[in-house]
Amino acid sequence: QVQLLESGGGLVQAGGSLRLSCAASGRTFGFYDMAWFRQAPGKEREFVARMEWSGGTTYYADSVKGRFTISRDSAKNTQYLQMNNLKPEDTAVYYCAARNGGRAYGFAEFDYWGQGTQVTVSS
Repeated sequence: QVQLLESGGGLVQAGGSLRLSCAASGRTFGFYDMAWFRQAPGKEREFVARMEWSGGTTYYADSVKGRFTISRDSAKNTQYLQMNNLKPEDTAVYYCAARNGGRAYGFAEFDYWGQGTQVTVSS
């Protein structure tokens, strides 16, 4: 049973930084890719960033490009999201997601999801 556990959320002032972690347990090999999504109150879940584990290719939402960096530690099966220059509009619950690969997926279709970690940015 694969489980994803996010950590690192919290309260930060605008302009500050946080680093989120997502630790995967229950397997000894990597994923096809992992991603971060977020959901603000009253809004739909939205894509933030994604990384393909084999080649390290990264993708970002325009709203976070240049401020957020996704990375991974394959040995630890852990993914990170470094968030700099945070803005109040970044306030949301951030979710980690992972895919096994080997089939076609929808854009936001992932095999595993974490429970989420709250990020609150005050102005």
